[in-house]
Amino acid sequence: MTPFKPTPMKVIVLASLLTGGSALAAVQPITTLPLKLDAEQRWHLPAGEYRGSFSVDQSMQIICEPGAVIQSEGQGNAVFISAPDVRIEGCTLRDWGRDMTAMNSAIFIGPKARGAVIRNNRMKGPGFGIWVDSTHDVSLIDNDIEGDPSIRSQDRGNGIHLYAVHGAKVIGNHVRQTRDGIYIDTSNDNLLQGNTLEDLRYGVHYMYANDNQLLGNTTRRTRTGYALMQSRKLTVIGNRSEQDESYGILMNYITYSELRDNFVSDVRSGSADGGMVSGAEGKALFIYNSLFNVIEHNHFERSAVGIHLTAGSEDNRIADNAFVDNQQQVKYVATRLQEWSAEGQGNYWSDYLGWDRNNDAVGDVIYEPNDNVDRLLWLYPQVRLLMNSPSVQLLRWVQSSFPVTKSPGVKDSFPLMNLPTMPQTQRPTL
Repeated sequence: MTPFKPTPMKVIVLASLLTGGSALAAVQPITTLPLKLDAEQRWHLPAGEYRGSFSVDQSMQIICEPGAVIQSEGQGNAVFISAPDVRIEGCTLRDWGRDMTAMNSAIFIGPKARGAVIRNNRMKGPGFGIWVDSTHDVSLIDNDIEGDPSIRSQDRGNGIHLYAVHGAKVIGNHVRQTRDGIYIDTSNDNLLQGNTLEDLRYGVHYMYANDNQLLGNTTRRTRTGYALMQSRKLTVIGNRSEQDESYGILMNYITYSELRDNFVSDVRSGSADGGMVSGAEGKALFIYNSLFNVIEHNHFERSAVGIHLTAGSEDNRIADNAFVDNQQQVKYVATRLQEWSAEGQGNYWSDYLGWDRNNDAVGDVIYEPNDNVDRLLWLYPQVRLLMNSPSVQLLRWVQSSFPVTKSPGVKDSFPLMNLPTMPQTQRPTL
């Protein structure tokens, strides 16, 4: 007997029979909804629940009236946009698909959808919130995106995902309980401003993205607040990291970038099955193999480690920052001396014990946070039990008396006597 070989049409018909015809009618034109045209050439969607997945293949503005809900019943994208200059505003979208390979999203913005505006929508579902694919000049403003916390974090979609995007404005969104809050992949010249990102893996995640601006955002209770990776010419100004885990700001292969006026506090140590993760001991700023960056006027406080540099992270300008009440201010093990001051201006260190005899607000004694004893403690944490013992005190005296025994490390030749940044409770709300 000749085996049955299904043709593409037979597959579609069979799928239609098995699903009661839904395979053929899975995606409906948005114009099948009871849209009402107003005098301003905008279409209004009345209150009600509209089930299914919908496509927008023409330039139009869709304004949802209060109570208008698109319920996708766990399948596909709630809305797929394939035309330029589309605006969707005020809609509630729920329960779209969870297929990460198919990039199921509440709103999927395709390559032809240049100039899309997605504003003031509410989304709750397991897949991606908004996926922007290879297009230009989109605006994602004041949206509320919530993932499904019943699903493992790594199996959820990102709240906002930009792939090969240019000129996007992502402003004032609130994202929580997704995988990453905002993921930027191979996308240049984009602005992320004033977004609030909570209870996530990474709040903001850059990969191979250049010339981007990250301004005035807030992350809370993420496993890394800001993961800046394999990118250059990032402008990272005025952001906050509050009670994040493992890393407040992580820089991995970042070059020619500026970090200024950021505030990182209370970074918690990473944990798994009740134990601390090795290497994730609550770092306010972690710099890995990153060069030629300007890191100025930032505030890092109440974390296990204030700043950790490793893997050749040299030739960075680090000055006018505040390191306040971190359990360990600096962790740096390398073979080259690092000078952390610029033009007679160093950093503020809450544990600095020097003095200022001429009252110029700069300490008269060089601050060196990582001597040989510190290195010994990093390699053998159990030695901390002997911190105040005569033997450890003798080691420190020998090191200070015989400089030949000193290893290269961090030196701040002009430590600041006064806090250059405001305490967290006094900082203005962005």
